[in-house]
Amino acid sequence: MKNDFSQGKVSRNILNLALPMTLAQIINVLYNVVDRIYIGHLPNASSLALTGLGLTFPIITIISAFANLFGMGGAPLCSISRGRGEHERAQKIMGNSFSALLISGAVLTILCFCFKEPLLYAFGASQDTFSYANDYISIYLIGTIFVMISLGMNSFINSQGFSGTGMLTVLLGAVVNIILDPIFIFAFNMGVRGAALATVISQGLSALWVLCFLTGKKAIYRISFCSMRLNFKLLREITALGSSGFIMAVTNGGVQVVCNATLSTYGGDLYVGIMTVINSVREILTLPVNGITNGAQPVLGFNYGAGKYRRVRQGIRFTSIVCIVYTVIAWGCTFLFPEQFIHMFNSDPALIDKGVPALHLYFFGFFMMSLQFAGQSVFVALGRSKQAVFFSLFRKAIIVIPLTIFLPMVGGLGVNGVFLAEPISNFIGGGACFCTMMLTIWPMLRQEPSESV
Repeated sequence: MKNDFSQGKVSRNILNLALPMTLAQIINVLYNVVDRIYIGHLPNASSLALTGLGLTFPIITIISAFANLFGMGGAPLCSISRGRGEHERAQKIMGNSFSALLISGAVLTILCFCFKEPLLYAFGASQDTFSYANDYISIYLIGTIFVMISLGMNSFINSQGFSGTGMLTVLLGAVVNIILDPIFIFAFNMGVRGAALATVISQGLSALWVLCFLTGKKAIYRISFCSMRLNFKLLREITALGSSGFIMAVTNGGVQVVCNATLSTYGGDLYVGIMTVINSVREILTLPVNGITNGAQPVLGFNYGAGKYRRVRQGIRFTSIVCIVYTVIAWGCTFLFPEQFIHMFNSDPALIDKGVPALHLYFFGFFMMSLQFAGQSVFVALGRSKQAVFFSLFRKAIIVIPLTIFLPMVGGLGVNGVFLAEPISNFIGGGACFCTMMLTIWPMLRQEPSESV
């Protein structure tokens, strides 16, 4: 069997997947981060344009959430089935996920076009920023299907062990995006519309690459019309496991909406722009954590399906240590060099002046976020959908959103209350998720199935 994760050192198996996947994550973030860097340095209206772009994040996040629902829901199930030798089932899981991605992508495109104006105003748009947000999202929505295929189905390339190919999926799109951005934004004088058009074209090329690989001879499992026939029992399993990533993404979108609306009330467009910059910095800093946890999931799922529990424990231990060490270092960097992080996206003196204390508050105790990622990835990899869903909801919906609404009203905190909600949620939610995983999953893995017979 190709890519047998039950052989060799567990840490090496994880790193063999995680390093290309981390690089792929870095490249993937360039899709939107490069747009923000260019738009944040537009002459005359850079802050307003950057704020307008930030207002579209919730819609983009919700689209990505559906890609997570069917892509990251199906891929771990596919790994578990492959570990058990259930190849026909694994093939059907991938086909059903693909069908669900196509259907949901079409529905989302129609709904978002119909309700984009009221949504943008509800998300905190003002008369000054609406036109920038509308120009960007109107073009971006044309490529919704491309996002669903490139993001959702790339998980199946990685889950089969072809992380290098998965990295090339996003490398192709990101390189094209980086090349086209300055041409459309500045040379053709298209502004934010040029950034959106460059993104759509690059995502279309990534989607084409994914389809070519998953219908070609190199893939272990291939997309076929037979496997795409909807099986509602399988779809329930896929959505149950994918609900964790889906809810995490949707609640992230909900947090963005509440943050933007609250900041617009207490601080105006300037603070919405600051949150756009902070979200961009967070995306960059969490890339290695995402890479290592996503790289661990196929390895953990395969060994769990194969009954190699000792190797699962080794994988959990390795992943957790790496995540914690990295996030402590990242926290130190944001504390020591906040201006450099902000300056990447905007040079407005007022934004930098107000942004530094906001960034310090937001990233306080950043290492606790790694505990959420590590615990969550174990629940997903082992098919524990209920726990994964609960902790996705717990940190964002139950902690962050209420705190974002109420903290600004406590003791005159104002905008500082919005930025404090994140570290508080990291300590409570991250600690609870990781401790629950260690108390429930870890003891269960102490004895191999063969040893209990």
